Amino acid sequence: CYQNGFPLRDLAQIFKILNLCAEKIENQPHFIESAFNILKLCSLPFLKKKVSDEITYAEDAANSIALLGELMKIPNSELRIQICKCIVDFYHAEPPKKHITGYQQASSSYKIKMAEVGGLAKTMVQSLGLLENQLVEKLWVLKALQHLSTSEVNCTLMMKAQAASGICAHLNDPDPSGQLLFRSSEILWNLLEKSSKEEIIQQLSNLECLLALKEVFKNLFMRGFSHYDRQLRNDILVITTIIAQNPGAPMIECGFTRDLILFATFNEVKSQNPLVKGLKFSNSYEDFELKKLLFNIIVILCKDLPTIQLLIDGKVILALFTYVKKPEKHKIIEWSAAQYEELQLHAIATLSSVAPLLTEEYMLCQGNARVLAFLEWCESEDPFFSHGNSFHGTGGRGNKFAQMRYSLRLLRAMVYLEDETINNDLCEKGTIQQLIGVFKNTISQSDDKEEVIVLEIQSDILLILSSLCEHHIPRKEMFGTEGVDIILRVMKTDPTKLQSGLGYNVLLFSTLDSIWCCILGCYPSEDYFLEKEGIFLLLDLLALNQKKFCNLILGIMVEFCDNPKTTAHVNAWRGKKDQTAASLLIKLWRKEEKELGVKRDKHGMIIDTKKPLFTSFQEEQKIMPLPANCPTLAVMDVAENIRAKIYAVLGKLDFENLPGLSAEDFVTLCIIHRYLDFKIGEIWNEIYEEIKLEKLRPVTTDKKILEAITTASENIGKMVASLQSEMIESQAHQDVQSEQKVYTKIQATHKQRELATKSWENFLARTSNAKALKKAKRLQEKAIESSRYSEHPPNAVFHRTDIKGLNTTVPSGRVVTVESTPARLLGGPLADTDIALKKLPIRGGALQKVKAVKTVNESKKSVPT
Repeated sequence: CYQNGFPLRDLAQIFKILNLCAEKIENQPHFIESAFNILKLCSLPFLKKKVSDEITYAEDAANSIALLGELMKIPNSELRIQICKCIVDFYHAEPPKKHITGYQQASSSYKIKMAEVGGLAKTMVQSLGLLENQLVEKLWVLKALQHLSTSEVNCTLMMKAQAASGICAHLNDPDPSGQLLFRSSEILWNLLEKSSKEEIIQQLSNLECLLALKEVFKNLFMRGFSHYDRQLRNDILVITTIIAQNPGAPMIECGFTRDLILFATFNEVKSQNPLVKGLKFSNSYEDFELKKLLFNIIVILCKDLPTIQLLIDGKVILALFTYVKKPEKHKIIEWSAAQYEELQLHAIATLSSVAPLLTEEYMLCQGNARVLAFLEWCESEDPFFSHGNSFHGTGGRGNKFAQMRYSLRLLRAMVYLEDETINNDLCEKGTIQQLIGVFKNTISQSDDKEEVIVLEIQSDILLILSSLCEHHIPRKEMFGTEGVDIILRVMKTDPTKLQSGLGYNVLLFSTLDSIWCCILGCYPSEDYFLEKEGIFLLLDLLALNQKKFCNLILGIMVEFCDNPKTTAHVNAWRGKKDQTAASLLIKLWRKEEKELGVKRDKHGMIIDTKKPLFTSFQEEQKIMPLPANCPTLAVMDVAENIRAKIYAVLGKLDFENLPGLSAEDFVTLCIIHRYLDFKIGEIWNEIYEEIKLEKLRPVTTDKKILEAITTASENIGKMVASLQSEMIESQAHQDVQSEQKVYTKIQATHKQRELATKSWENFLARTSNAKALKKAKRLQEKAIESSRYSEHPPNAVFHRTDIKGLNTTVPSGRVVTVESTPARLLGGPLADTDIALKKLPIRGGALQKVKAVKTVNESKKSVPT
């Protein structure tokens, strides 16, 4: 009746029967057949009568499936194999071939879910310990675990059962079929991907596991020739690489590190070791991937310092440098052009990690000369088609930018060591001039497609130059005006590009670093920088108000202000809306204090005279006794914000006579001017508070001095606050006066308008009302008479200046000027005549003779024949 599968409601009873059979097998072997038949039916899908049966009988199903793992303890090969087949069938459920009356098949993933709930994976891992010398059964268990390990839940259960170490330790067990190694590696991969990677690495980081991995890899490396063997070899190496990331893994103790270094270098450095005798890489994809994996594991192994001696013995630096050269024509190599290019880039990238640890070997191999010669080839116009189709070749298709980028990374890694032997050797070989030339060429050859890689190259060049020139005046002189020119060119970059995400930010940081290291301290370079308006460019960058650049730019400004020529340049600079440098610095100060939460009123005045510079962070943190070598909050505050640098710059510019400041700026300037006094008082206050916290009582003299210092600091704060109040009051008074002047001017304007209006009304009255005109005339005559001299000398002739009977109120004479409508509006007295067709200028209503202008309707003259 169960030939189509077990109903879910009967599972508990059926597996109880199965368990009874298992208990009797030891004494009554004929129960094996019954147990075998039940297990065979377990491979079929479970059946449900109702849709809800899957949920109702979930616990019974989980317990029943978990019992399969317990049954692996029965020492019977057939039963064990059937259990494994049953588990494998969970993942290969077939659709029903015929309809079962009254039942439906449970969902295909139901058994898989119940196996996870019941913890079947854990018991299956534990059963591996019972199958030490039983290869067939072990292979079936590994096949079942391979399927189970596709689930994260099962992988976690297997991890807790120490599956990784148990499986890895037996990788090298004899197996003619090869299934053991394949299935074990697949399980290890799944465990690394779907459970705690750190825990799995820890389980594999023991001598037994690493010895097994070592032997398997050696066998596959030396004797594996099939495509399958090479793939499996590479998988084993990847697993080894992951384990090697654990510093505690005994890679050196088991001899694996020495063998890996040998396998990585035997093709470039001839070795008499029998392990590699007669071996040779092919240009197959698997061997190519193996070579890259070997380069990669060298980078990981070199992080363990005891490996360094093995790297020296293996001549790793020499092997890697065989790739740092231009491609040789007509030379037969085992790799294709694209493969060789990728290996070349990978080798240079590996050198960047290994060479700084092996400086003596680097110099013995003439590393600087090799890299500079290769860089020169990268800069040359030799025909070379870069494939650029790898991770390391990104952005370098059809050019040599990828090679140039990795060569510069290698040089950067070496100069960062600050080893004078290496740096002197580089400078003697003309590295500074060569790098400046490379920078100029990248500017002229750059394209939008390669913009990212070009920006990285330029940034690396500037960082290398900074490392070489720092603290060395002769090298700064070698940097010279050509170096200053490339810095100025970068500083003129469009500010909008800084937000593009392409790398302009990094380039600007490198540029500012090179100003600090390559220009400052060398007076000819400083003067040339100033002459080319470099300070203007620095202030333009500062005016962008980008916090990440402000600190560095202000530090450069402080150093530049030691040059007496700098002050004139700083004072001459003007920003947007005619902003001066002093105004910009004070604005930055206010913004910084706002971000730090310093207490100020709406006018920017000091609120707390005892703690005029305290930030919100300092307010929150309580003063604690600290050792003498630990900086306090007040000291740390100097380094963590830009206020100290702004104070230093303004101090070198002289606080007096700063141009372009507003009243608000002067109020803030009072605080900046006393920054050092406030900071000293703040530190003394911390000292006093620490003494109190430590319950120490200073001697009377010291106590008086401390109190005097504290009082003096507070008095300075009060004095500054008083000065600020005076400034604000003075400004308010000045604003009132200015406002009064404006109001006076407005009043005068209105009065003038009223007088003009009244004059116009009088004029209209005189021209429209005869009585008003006569009255105005009488008043005028009376005024004229009263203004005349009343007494006439004897025999004098009196000449009248007015004309009798003239009814005008304007001054009269032989020529009368009459105000009338302007002629330009009416067209003059002849506007209505035919002559108006001509365009005539009219002045004062009179016609003037001008040249005639052709009209539109003028008939064309006939041409005589």
